[in-house]
Amino acid sequence: MERISSQQFEASKGVEDWRVLADGAKAYFATGSFAKGVELIQVIGRLADAADHHPDVDLRYSVVMVSLFTHEVGDISDRDVALAQQISIAAHDLGIAADRSKG
Repeated sequence: MERISSQQFEASKGVEDWRVLADGAKAYFATGSFAKGVELIQVIGRLADAADHHPDVDLRYSVVMVSLFTHEVGDISDRDVALAQQISIAAHDLGIAADRSKG
């Protein structure tokens, strides 16, 4: 795995839902309901386990906040890009849009 810059992350295809902040890559998914948020988190859990790369996830009534950071490199990495892409696809498949105004 390789450390990447925020510019490299944001230039990657399929990460338009994400923003890079000081403490990693973040996305806010507007679920509209708690149940839909749980559904998204279940998918994120399966993706994270398959990748052996586990994000921080925060479930609220109408939003799921996801944070990616590769502790082994102390920054974001290509692993974060790959998982971000998969999470965004899963959210879109569930009809859940990202809210880039958050963060």
